[in-house]
Parts: sequence; structure tokens; C-alpha cells
Amino acid sequence: MTDSVRATAPSRWRLTAAAAIASLLVLCIGLVGGWLLAERASDPASSSAEAGFARDMQQHHNQAVEMALIVRDRSDDPEIRSLAYDIATSQAQQSGQMYAWLNDWGLPQASPTPAMSWMSEPPLDGSAGAGHAHDQTGSAESALNAASRPMPGMASTADLDRLRTADEAGAEVLFLTLMLAHHRGGVEMADGVLERSEHPLVSTLARAIVFAQSGEIDYMERLLADRTG
Repeated sequence: MTDSVRATAPSRWRLTAAAAIASLLVLCIGLVGGWLLAERASDPASSSAEAGFARDMQQHHNQAVEMALIVRDRSDDPEIRSLAYDIATSQAQQSGQMYAWLNDWGLPQASPTPAMSWMSEPPLDGSAGAGHAHDQTGSAESALNAASRPMPGMASTADLDRLRTADEAGAEVLFLTLMLAHHRGGVEMADGVLERSEHPLVSTLARAIVFAQSGEIDYMERLLADRTG
């Protein structure tokens, strides 16, 4: 083999390898770009059940965090304080997730429609939905009734004021009473979006909410029974 042949063989191998790597990079970029475009194309609309759930559940979670922080200032009971800490940290984290969804979807955080309007959407299975204000006619009146429905389980301003001023024993009982209603409302909302959405992020979080809050409901019922006998 001549010196010129020996010199050009490695060069050709390097060029071939470089071309193969470049082709692979182009293919990967194309696949990733296509995936991103597909994901973006499927982002929920502002009027969707997913967006409505994200907005309303943020508000719902934020009140739970507020109540949990209040009772931690009112009680020295380790069970109450541990429960309140778990609720505050988990629901603050989930609220942040839903805030990030709306940003990623390019949607406003503020709802353009009344709270719970998304619950007027028919379930994916075509049924009327259990316990929700929707009829088979899909009438404008039915949608208005659903939109005017209060967010389930939310405590009133007067309830929060009572929680802030109650003595320790009273604050514990009131917190458990309010949070039981709050969790039941949260489970209802999570079940509602599961009936109306197959979005992987939304359905995964909604199932996690149902699982965690159902377990906390059982636990809080026992705590409340111990305190009210």
C-alpha cells in the first residue's frame, strides 16, 4: 500500500463516520421536534376542562394550605401539626404544578369564566355525570347553572375567622370539620376532571389527589371522633 493510500484511508473513514453521526443527529432533532410539535398541538384550550380544573384546584388547594398553617399556630397536638404540615406541603407543591401547566400551555392564570364552569362539560363517556349540574339537552340554562355552582368544600371567610380565633381544642375540631368538607370537595373536583379529560398530566395528578385525600379523610374522621367522642 502506498503512502498516499495509507493517508487517505483514515480520512475517508473519518468523513464517513462524521456523515453518519450528522445524519443521526438530524434524525434525532427531527423526532424531538416532531414530538414537541405534537405535544404543543394537543395543549388544552383556555375553556377546556383541564384549564378550568387547574385554575379552580389551585384556588382550592391554596385555601387548604391557609387553613393548615392557621391550625399549626393554634395547636400543639403532634397529630394535628403533622397532618397540617403534610397538607400544606403537598397541596402547595401540587398548586405549583398546576400553575406551571397553565404557563406551559400559554394560558392565563385568571379564569375567563366563572369558577366550576368546566363541570358543565359532558363527561367523555357521554353520560350526564354523577352529581353534576348537566342535563342531556346540553342547554344554555344547564351550563349556566353549572357555572354558578360554588366550588365544593370551600370554607367561608367567617369559617376562617373562627379558626383564627378559636382556642386550641376548638381550633382542632373546627379545622378537622372544615378540612373534611374541603377534601371531599377536592375529591369531587378530581373525579370530575377524570370524567372529562385523558390528558396524562391532568389525569395523573387528579388520581393522586383522589388517592391521597381519600386516605386523609379516613384519618381525619378518626381524629375528629377522638375529639368529639
